[in-house]
Parts: sequence; C-alpha cells; structure tokens
Amino acid sequence: MSREEIFARIGDGARFAALIGDGDLTEGVTLHVLLARPGGIDVADLRLLPGTGAYPALTPRIPSAFWYERKLHDLFGVVPQGHPRLDPLVLPHPDDNEPLPSPGAAFHPSHVEPDERALPSHVMGTGLFSLPHGPVRSGVFESVEYVVETPGEDIPHVNVRPHFKHRGLEVRFEGMAPNHAVLLAERVEGIASVAHALAFCHAVEELADAQPPLTAQLVRALHAELERIASHLDVAMKLADAAGLAVAVARFGWHKERTLRLVSALCGNRFGRGVVIPGGVRALPMLGREDLRSRMDALRRAVSADAEALMQTASFLDRLRGTGPLDEDFALEHGLLGPVGRAGGTGDDTRWDRPYDAYPKLSRTPGPRRSDGDAMARLRVRWDEVAESFDLLAQIVELLGDRPDETLAAPVGPVAGQAVGWAEAPQGEVLYFLDAERDGRLRRCAPRSASFHNLAVFSQAFHGDILTDFPFIEASFGLSIAGVAM
Repeated sequence: MSREEIFARIGDGARFAALIGDGDLTEGVTLHVLLARPGGIDVADLRLLPGTGAYPALTPRIPSAFWYERKLHDLFGVVPQGHPRLDPLVLPHPDDNEPLPSPGAAFHPSHVEPDERALPSHVMGTGLFSLPHGPVRSGVFESVEYVVETPGEDIPHVNVRPHFKHRGLEVRFEGMAPNHAVLLAERVEGIASVAHALAFCHAVEELADAQPPLTAQLVRALHAELERIASHLDVAMKLADAAGLAVAVARFGWHKERTLRLVSALCGNRFGRGVVIPGGVRALPMLGREDLRSRMDALRRAVSADAEALMQTASFLDRLRGTGPLDEDFALEHGLLGPVGRAGGTGDDTRWDRPYDAYPKLSRTPGPRRSDGDAMARLRVRWDEVAESFDLLAQIVELLGDRPDETLAAPVGPVAGQAVGWAEAPQGEVLYFLDAERDGRLRRCAPRSASFHNLAVFSQAFHGDILTDFPFIEASFGLSIAGVAM
C-alpha cells in the first residue's frame, strides 16, 4: 500500500493505530502501518530499499505518528524527512556510529549505552529556564524525566524523556515460543498484565485459527475487568494524593488492595499473571460463585460510597475542573485512547468496536458521553468504567456458573505468519504485531501500549496551567512509563 493510499484510508475514517519497524538498514527496513477500523485492524507495509536510510515523514499528515517515527529513528536509524522534531525518545545514542538494536534483524548489539546529556531547549525567551523533574522522584513513581521549560509558573513546554525504563523487550521476544512469550508479554506493563497477555494470545490464536472455549473467554474477561477496576482506583488514589486528601488516599488505596487480593484469591497472583495462555486459560477461578459474588458486591458498595464522597469534595473538584484540557477535535486528530480519549469525545473501545472473547455475549449500558477533555472528565470516565466493570463482572459470574468439566483451552499448534492482536487495557487499546517463523518461534513481536500513544500529547495538555497543576494532569492520564519505553 502506498503512502497516499494510507492517507486516503485515514481520510475515510480509519484510525492510525501504530507504526512498527522491522529489519535493518542493510537488508531494508519495512514499516508496518496499523490502521484500526470497526471490526478489525489492517496492516499496510511501506518497504524501504536495502541501504535506504530515509523516507518522507508521515507526521506532517498524521500527527499521531510523531512519537512512532522518533522511536523508529532510535531503534533502526531511519530518518523520517520532514519530521518536526526528531529528538531521541526511547533510546538516545551518544554516538551516531553505534550499532542499533533493529528489532527483527538477524544481529543485535550486545550492549547499548544511552546518552544522558541534556536536551536542547524548545522555548526561548527572557527569564525562561528548564526544570528537570525526575527520573528519580518521591513516592513510587516510575523512572521518567519531565523537562519543564517555564518562566516560573506557566508551563509553555514539557519534554518527556522515558528512556530510563527501556529494557529491550522487542528484541527479547525474538526466538521465543508463544507459550513462553506470553509470560514476557505479561511483564511488559505491570498494571496491564492481563490485557497484554490477551492481546498477545489473540494474535497467536489468529494465526492458529483457534477459538477459546466459552469458559476460558469468561475467565479472561473476569480478570480483565478486575484489572481495570484496580487501575482506575489507583488513578483516583493518585489524584487524591495530589490534592492532599489523606483519608481519600487511604480509602482508595485500600479498595485497590482489596481488588488485588481478590485477584490473588482467584488465581494465586495479584496481577492475574499465569491465567491467560494461547488458546484459553490455565485454570478455573479458585473461588466459588457465591464467595466471588459476595466479595464483589461488598467491594462495589464500598467503592461507590467513597467515590460519591470524593466527587462532592469542592476543594478536590476545583483542582480538576478545567485542568489539562484536550478538546474533541484534538482527541480525534490524534486518535487518543482509553479514558483520555473518551474524556475528549472519542468513543473507541476495543471490547465493543473490535469485540473479543466473551464481550459479545455481555450486555452493557454505556455511561454518559464526555467531551470536556479535562482532568475532571477523565476521572468521571473512569468512575463510569468502574461501574460498568462491576456490571460486567456480575454477568460473567452468572454465565460462568459451575463448569468443572469444560475444556479450558483450544489446541494451538506451531503457528507461522503475521497477525495483529488487541485488547482493551485500563489505559486503552493494547496491540501486538507478531511475525512467526515456520517452526512456530517468533521472529518479530512488537507490543504497543495505550500509554505510548497517549503520552505523546502530554505536553499539549498544559493550556494556561501552572506548576502546581502538573501532578493532577500526570495522574489524570493514568499512564505507565514501562509501557512507553519497553
């Protein structure tokens, strides 16, 4: 597919979902452009000739490709000509001649040393200075550096440097069998372990033409919705912490802990790891239906009561209302995902737009449409989703019933070829692009988290906001740096 055909597809309503590199400069790099549509995701390939190190940038026509092309430059060395700002992103290099990781190539350097030199300023003027925030901060924040350029209070620009969390995961996947690789997928982004496992397994199952049994589909959805509740409670806790509401922090921290303990009681792991496997699930929940129902009902009542109290706290609401806005046109243009996108008026949710597992068998009552795009709207979307998750869990428990004799996994033999899998993480759409060899081992595996897609616009959320608004905006995005740098 040509560049112009890709632009035409987007103009007709397809959403740019990802840009993934493959190969190396010597043999030729292939750019896989992922385009989301209702019902599926298409892959369009742009092939660069061997030895070709440049191509016309997509970003001027597709703003959401901005970070993807920076990542391609870091990992493969290809230059998107016409890119507005090709700063290092996931792996800054101190030497232009240093070997590049080039995921999907036959050779990888044994060691890569990141460049820790300061980045150039992007805002010029009298009295402006750069304030590095991170990578080491108080609390339990992930390693990321925000370079805030400011005259003192206003924030005209924020430069995000997430490379401290880079672990070379795309290369680590190479040569792994799918039943082993799913364990690595679960560890790409800890707060979305189940979603990553699902997206990976969906790609494998697409190649194997395998359909998980209904029981397995229900168990998958059960763990995915509990993961969503825990993540949204974590965001509420961090927003309350930014506002100095100690009681709210303690309450929502406890509700999150109760959720994680429930997950542990179901499968033996607080993050739901080890549950999802290619073809289905490893085991049934370890709790009976009545015990599970009573625990979820008690948790729902407690969360609902405290959420209502929080959303009636005037001092808290004042800090969220109008803070960090991203308007509807901007959200649509950049294809924002998850609660960040839905707070700005976009409605994409892979559970319903590209349904998988048990979701087509579940009914939902969508929450009210939000379009303000500020921190308040993002939190309200999360409360809507928490309520919806509890509704879905109640249906899942009823459908799951007692199925001790039903098969838990469909057979999945050696797979070969390319496929894309997806799932809806608490942060939004997770994608996995797979290319498997004939022996079934992975030649290329490229995860894409919603955090990577959304964090690219983080610096655009500071419209008239000041330094004390920073923690509210950061928390309201609810992102994972591990899912950005990988």
